[in-house]
Amino acid sequence: MKIIGIGKNYVNDNAELSAAKTGSQTIFTKPESTLVTDNKDVVFPKITNQLVYEVELVAKIGKQGKDIALEDANSYISDIAVGIDYTATDVLSASREKKGPWALAKGFDGASPISSFKPVSEFTDLTNINFDLKINGEQKQEGNTSLMIYNFAEIIAYVSSFMTLEEGDLIFTGTPAAGKGTNVKGDHLQASIEGELLLDFKLV
Repeated sequence: MKIIGIGKNYVNDNAELSAAKTGSQTIFTKPESTLVTDNKDVVFPKITNQLVYEVELVAKIGKQGKDIALEDANSYISDIAVGIDYTATDVLSASREKKGPWALAKGFDGASPISSFKPVSEFTDLTNINFDLKINGEQKQEGNTSLMIYNFAEIIAYVSSFMTLEEGDLIFTGTPAAGKGTNVKGDHLQASIEGELLLDFKLV
C-alpha cells in the first residue's frame, strides 16, 4: 500500500486558479508506518521541534490502474477520509540546505493520522466538499475542494502516468491555502467533512 501526497494544491480564491495551474504537480510519498488510525492519540515525534499540521482530504483507490484517463479517474476512488499531513519543518529545512529529499521530514512514525472512510457514493459532487480542522476547540483551517488547483481526477491521472495505482493506496490531496501551523504536545485535533466529526485525537 502506497501513501501519496500532493503539495501546494489549494488557492484562497477561484480567481487564482488559472495562474496556479501550471501543469506541474508536487508529488511525494510516505511510508505506511506513518499511519495512525481509529482516532488513536499520536505520539509527538522526538525528531522535531517544529511539527506543522495540514488538514487534507484523503482519497482511497478502489481498483488497480495505470495511465488512467482523466475522464475515468474519479471511478478509481472508493472512499474518502480526512487526515493530517504532518511535516517536521526543521528536519525539512536541514534537508533542503543540502538539496536533500522530503522523506524523513514527511515519513516519521505518526506523520499521517487519518479518520475512518466514507464511501465515495455519499458525495454527490467531488468538486464541492467542505472540510475543516479545529485545534483545542478553535477553528484553524477550512477548505472546499472547489479551491483545489488539481482536482481528484487530475491527481489520479497524473500520478498513474508514473506509477501503477493499486487497491488500497491512499492519496493526500492537499491542504487549504491558509491556516496551517505548528502543533505542540497536548494539542487536541478534530477534523470534519461536511460538518461530521471524523478525526479526533491528541498529541501525547
